[in-house]
Amino acid sequence: MTESEPTTDFVREIVNEDNRTGRFGGRVQTRFPPEPNGYLHIGHAKSIHLNFSIAAEYGGFCSLRYDDTNPLTEEQVYIDSIQEDIHWLGYDWSNHLYFASDYFEQLYELAVRLIRGGYAYVDDLSPEEIREYRGTLTEPGKDSPYRSRSVEENLALFERMRAGEFPEEACVLRAKIDMASPNMNLRDPILYRIIHASHPRSGDRWCIYPMYDWAHGQCDALEGVTHSICTLEFEDHRPLYDFFLNHLDIGHPQQIEFARLNLSYTVMSKRRLLLLVDEGHVSGWDDPRMPTLSGMRRRGYTPEAIRSFAERVGVAKTNSVVDLALLEYVLRQDLEARAQRAMAVLDPVKVVIDNYPEGQVEEFDVPRYPQDSDRSEIRKVPFSRELYIEREDFMEEPARKYFRLAPGREVRLLNAYYITCQEVVKDRDGRIIELHCTYDPESRGGMSPDGRRVKGTIHWVSAPHSIPVEVRLYDKLFNKSNPYVVEEGQDFTSNLSPDSLVVLQECRLEPSLAEAQPGQNFQFMRKGYFVLDSVDSSPDHPVFNLTVALRDTWSKIVEKQQSE
Repeated sequence: MTESEPTTDFVREIVNEDNRTGRFGGRVQTRFPPEPNGYLHIGHAKSIHLNFSIAAEYGGFCSLRYDDTNPLTEEQVYIDSIQEDIHWLGYDWSNHLYFASDYFEQLYELAVRLIRGGYAYVDDLSPEEIREYRGTLTEPGKDSPYRSRSVEENLALFERMRAGEFPEEACVLRAKIDMASPNMNLRDPILYRIIHASHPRSGDRWCIYPMYDWAHGQCDALEGVTHSICTLEFEDHRPLYDFFLNHLDIGHPQQIEFARLNLSYTVMSKRRLLLLVDEGHVSGWDDPRMPTLSGMRRRGYTPEAIRSFAERVGVAKTNSVVDLALLEYVLRQDLEARAQRAMAVLDPVKVVIDNYPEGQVEEFDVPRYPQDSDRSEIRKVPFSRELYIEREDFMEEPARKYFRLAPGREVRLLNAYYITCQEVVKDRDGRIIELHCTYDPESRGGMSPDGRRVKGTIHWVSAPHSIPVEVRLYDKLFNKSNPYVVEEGQDFTSNLSPDSLVVLQECRLEPSLAEAQPGQNFQFMRKGYFVLDSVDSSPDHPVFNLTVALRDTWSKIVEKQQSE
């Protein structure tokens, strides 16, 4: 899909119909309502992209509203990280930044209106008793013995709850709907619970806090949201929101549910991601193996790639699992166009060119963006008598169809010369430590004047000019496509891959990479796409992270499906 092609899906069809009928006077106002109790992940990116894009397409706006209704789990660090991630994705809420806590007083007054109308009551049942009275999916619930309290008694008790006269779990405010409803969400849901804790924004003004199901719809209506776009798990909650809004008459946003993003080899649950952090399975929320936006940013993902991925996935009405290979395919397409090229040797073995003049250094002008004929930037690559090449680019006893360097064989050094291996030097353990070669001075630039051709081309760096760096090779965090499938007695962490991170300490890079900036993308030629780490790198100890390998598994999957 190109930017000039119109985007259409069932969500936009609903918006179009609402605009046609004049339901909201032609206005389109959306919102992204995260809980500030964790970091955003790739699943949130899909929702962010959808909400902000739709608002922009129809000339409206999308607000950012924090669902800060639980003071026990919310932290400023999460609030800050959410804003940073949304801005990084390329979206802005302008002056439309809100918090559910902004509406605490109004939500309280609306709850009082429900009580006065006979639609809410204070319940003294314990949490365990409430669960027991609620019933099951096959059995109806039963009324609380406190359900018949008078309006006056409920008003007085609710006021005392607010005043802090009761301990936690002593009582709650519940909606009075239908304990026999087949929809469990309508069986007198809890609207307020008592929490004696200071709130990050409201301090100690409140000791009763609204539940999400109570705050969600009312905050949307109070803000004037026209289209409340949610994921499918909230579809069964919509009748509850409709119940409240119909009885309060404060406006009625159109709730639309779409399928959340599920990704293979990935967990999206905040609870499970927090466990990975707390138990030390990863280095933090921004670990490059995490599906968090901060982790993906640190790994070298670009906002353009994530937005493109959201477009490719589209908006559906049924849940499904998207193959991680598709995300990597979209990322490669993006990085192929934008990433500078450079040479890096990750497992070096020394090459000495015996017939190259000692002390001589040449410089080759090499394009930074050879993939883009419109870009003329070049980098200077030094060449000297001693080089490093990849250990895998030499084989003492070459296998069939192995076209790289071997004893007596000639190969092309990328952008430099033809060389031929003459001698192999090993240590006492039989490990190759040095290769002695000769070069053809007439093949400068990798072209032979006599027209002879070689099948192998390998990359290299000049040994005295190269930069020593640490390289971290990241792979899938889990070794199962569905990490939740486990053996009896185990949990999802049993599917963590021991090979999700390999650290290489003796890597060598061409000197142009000394200018690299944190977050800058490179293609290490013949290796993959890498980024300078934004956290652990320092001038004295550069660290590069593997973003994605060059191998395109998604294309292979598509080709196989087409052939079948």
